[in-house]
Amino acid sequence: VQLVESGGGLVQAGGSLRLSCTGSGLPFGNYAMGWFRQAPGLEREGVSCISWNGGTTYLNESVKGRFTISRGNAKNTLFLQMYNLKPEDTAMYYCAARYGYCSGSRKEFNFWGQGTQVTVSS
Repeated sequence: VQLVESGGGLVQAGGSLRLSCTGSGLPFGNYAMGWFRQAPGLEREGVSCISWNGGTTYLNESVKGRFTISRGNAKNTLFLQMYNLKPEDTAMYYCAARYGYCSGSRKEFNFWGQGTQVTVSS
């Protein structure tokens, strides 16, 4: 199983980025998919999660109104559209797959990508 993130980078505060995650080696449509992030010195936290069919989404309160999660099962892809980025959004962003339903606990996710760095300058 492989999950590969892309789309990170350096952006000024107020800017936008779109993260992508492509999965292989797993029945992508059977998995809930999540985005997590980890800033230096902090624990990895859940950002967003989407159900297997895209019908249900969850967003961390800190990103509501600014981030949108979506998926395309036909191409085994997961997206995180980020608007109005803030310096506190700076972190390594990871996508993760969980068989079944979304969970807010990172320990319940089965597979992880290597991450893509997002840096927001003030």
